[in-house]
Amino acid sequence: LMFIGASPGSTGGGIKTTTFAIIIYYVRGILKSKEHIEIFNRRIDWETMNKALAIIIISLAYIMILTIILLTLEDLPIERILYEVISAFATVGLSLNVTSQLGTLSRLLIIFTMFVGRLGPMTIALAFTEQKKKSSLKFPKEDILVG
Repeated sequence: LMFIGASPGSTGGGIKTTTFAIIIYYVRGILKSKEHIEIFNRRIDWETMNKALAIIIISLAYIMILTIILLTLEDLPIERILYEVISAFATVGLSLNVTSQLGTLSRLLIIFTMFVGRLGPMTIALAFTEQKKKSSLKFPKEDILVG
């Protein structure tokens, strides 16, 4: 639950409750083979759903990579490190008193994780990527079987 975080507009970090809700409805819509995803008699745009999916993937990837880095730097059990990383990402303030046992580099990584969690992983990712203008050229659509 710490990973899901707070609602939009609040000071909490983590992925937002609305992002999590959109993903739940997105999966439900896929399972029911719906053309559009609807929540409370409103259609959710595909761009919004793709953005929510990207936020989830970027967040999980960041947490996994940071956990692996901290596991290589510190001699602590995985569940304690994972708890600290998710707590820092969601800026919850809960701890298993692991931070005091961490080295300087690990503490700096935890601090940066609080920063990433508060600003949002999508904001951080967009800050480090090159913005491209939209192209008027569109390639033909291809139907690919997945599953």
